[in-house]
Amino acid sequence: MKRIIQVSAMLLVALLLVGCASAERTVDEPLVNTYWKLTHLSDAPVTVVEQQREAHFVLHIQDQRVMGSTGCNRMTGRYRLQGDSLSFAQLASTRMACPDGMQTEQAFLNALGQVAEWRIEGQRLTLLDAQGEVLARLEAVHLT
Repeated sequence: MKRIIQVSAMLLVALLLVGCASAERTVDEPLVNTYWKLTHLSDAPVTVVEQQREAHFVLHIQDQRVMGSTGCNRMTGRYRLQGDSLSFAQLASTRMACPDGMQTEQAFLNALGQVAEWRIEGQRLTLLDAQGEVLARLEAVHLT
């Protein structure tokens, strides 16, 4: 009887550990139709300028269009997605002058022009160039 109780206790602990491990797993956000907020350019954190939009984009599956903001101006263009490969083309933005954030805008547009690959881990998107160097990191934002 003592042996059965010991085995039962070990099974219960094993089930609890498996349940905890499962609960810790995160579900990867989908690349398309998700609002991706820019958090880093290379390894440098990006801050939102007061009274300006945050830099972000959404890849719309219909017509393979990208739309978003550079932090100062609205942006639009096309993207091509094939497996882990991603590229942006025909990027255009409005031409408002902003007192702050123009360097971030230019760096963001330059980074998008160099994207070759993407990776998602949970709610974090990493954009990489052809050499595998990190160009930008973004975070999924759930709009209510």
